[in-house]
Amino acid sequence: MVHQYPPRQSTMVLPILCLMVLIISLEAFSLASPLLKTRTRHTILGVSSVDPPKSSGTTSQGSTAAQWHRDRRQQMLTRYPEISQLEKTANSQSVGGSFLALANLSLTLLAILCGRLSNWKLTFLLALFPGSIFSLWQLQILHDNLHGSLLDKSKRHYNFGPIKIPKKKLQQWILFWGSMPSIFGYYLYLQYGHLTHHQAVGNPQAANLQTIFESSSPSFEDGDVLFVAHRMKLKGGIGPRFTIGKKEIVMSISNLGFRQWKTGRALFNMGVFATSFLYERLLLVVNDIVVAVAGKNYFFLNKPPQFHKECARYCRAAVATRALIWWLGGKSWHSLWFLYLAETLWSLPPHPAAAMFVTNHGSRPNNNKIRASPDNACIPSSSTYAGKWYSCLTLGTNYHCEHHDFPTIPLQQLGALRQIAPEFYREGSNDRLWPIMVQAFAYPDYYACMNDMESIR
Repeated sequence: MVHQYPPRQSTMVLPILCLMVLIISLEAFSLASPLLKTRTRHTILGVSSVDPPKSSGTTSQGSTAAQWHRDRRQQMLTRYPEISQLEKTANSQSVGGSFLALANLSLTLLAILCGRLSNWKLTFLLALFPGSIFSLWQLQILHDNLHGSLLDKSKRHYNFGPIKIPKKKLQQWILFWGSMPSIFGYYLYLQYGHLTHHQAVGNPQAANLQTIFESSSPSFEDGDVLFVAHRMKLKGGIGPRFTIGKKEIVMSISNLGFRQWKTGRALFNMGVFATSFLYERLLLVVNDIVVAVAGKNYFFLNKPPQFHKECARYCRAAVATRALIWWLGGKSWHSLWFLYLAETLWSLPPHPAAAMFVTNHGSRPNNNKIRASPDNACIPSSSTYAGKWYSCLTLGTNYHCEHHDFPTIPLQQLGALRQIAPEFYREGSNDRLWPIMVQAFAYPDYYACMNDMESIR
């Protein structure tokens, strides 16, 4: 396809793109957003970054589900003191660092290859595997970095020759640049929506679409709601809302899609979910360009200026990176099509990873599966145990309940918690992935027991 473009235009594009990336890189090498300095202690990157203040399930600062995890954590630490050592010292630096480099390099090369070959079927297959797995690994390793469990917890600085960089600044750099290449990316969710998720999971006042879109807080009250709204029941208002003239318009793709679901019709609901999810992700790609140009995210108008500044900084870097990959891929849209599919397919049935993605915060009764909880208790977080291959495929993302119990234990150590404290987790490793997905889509749950908080215990 390259020969279709005039030589003068082709030779000018690459230097311009490289200059854009260089300028953005110089800005990003400040290695920390000023917003980090103004955040409270529990939202700063580091070992104690997710140790939120205790509060009731009726405030925006916490939830009954979050308190359930804190209580379990304390009980386990009392019974099994060795877990404390994992919290203090364990990290995923040797595993996560190399895997993040592998994932991002592979995504880049595969995107360029798909652009050069320009074969729709091959692009889809490569995005399905291994592209979707690399994208999931990118998310999981950046997630470890956010919680302070990627890098060596004993260090406060890293030396690169004569340059001494504070660890927290290095973490911020990894979070920002490690989320590329991507087509809409995980950075803004992790930066503004994940740590608060640990505090507010299942809180009806915080975990609803209207609150998230209308809030003036720098962070999202619970960033997971933006995904959950496509496939689970929520309480509270709907957003975003726009006023045109004197008329208020509610524009929620996720809510519109979810309202079309039919009870008991799993395959139909899967199709609706895939449609609404893919369409919304596509609009996010377009929105990144708007934010990069306008310097403002119009879906969150009440957010402070620093939020919009950081959104614009990221979107400009991400769009420039995508443009460079598009150019290197022979100016073929197959390069971007590959990145789009790689980031979305792992969330959709029948992809194996979708089983843990769509069930990690349900409202299922215990039914005597967890010995440390009452039989009739509602369990707000769950893990998927489908064998060692599945844990490797998802890079430990399947240990979701374990992660909420101990957010600073790294990805490769989460499985050990079930061996150390077996009474706090389900037994067995033979979960059947397709039946799990069918159940989740045929009979969707409320998000994290938000309809029955009194039974969380």
